[in-house]
Amino acid sequence: MSEEIKNIDANDAAASTSSEVESTPAVTYEKKPYISQDEGGDKLYQRNLRFKRKVCRFCHDKNARIDYKDVKMVEQFITDRGKILPRRVTGICAKHQRGVALAIKRARIIALIPFVEK
Repeated sequence: MSEEIKNIDANDAAASTSSEVESTPAVTYEKKPYISQDEGGDKLYQRNLRFKRKVCRFCHDKNARIDYKDVKMVEQFITDRGKILPRRVTGICAKHQRGVALAIKRARIIALIPFVEK
């Protein structure tokens, strides 16, 4: 009796799948990883989340001095419009950023560098 039930269930399942396949087209959508595991990627999507830490050039090189009379050095810390660049852009520490800002302001006052570029 159990064999008859198995045969009936198998026939019903085969009939239902064949009728479903005929009535609806079989379309499958797969999500493809950006980096496949075979190519050496360990994650599906890798981003560069780490960045190289900027090191303060004045802390690194003890001979480098902040001097308002050194126009080449001062101009490295201002934009083409005359604004003082922030720490996150220049990569110098807070202590030396304050010194650079003071040097830029002193150089502006004695007209070594302009306040605003045109």
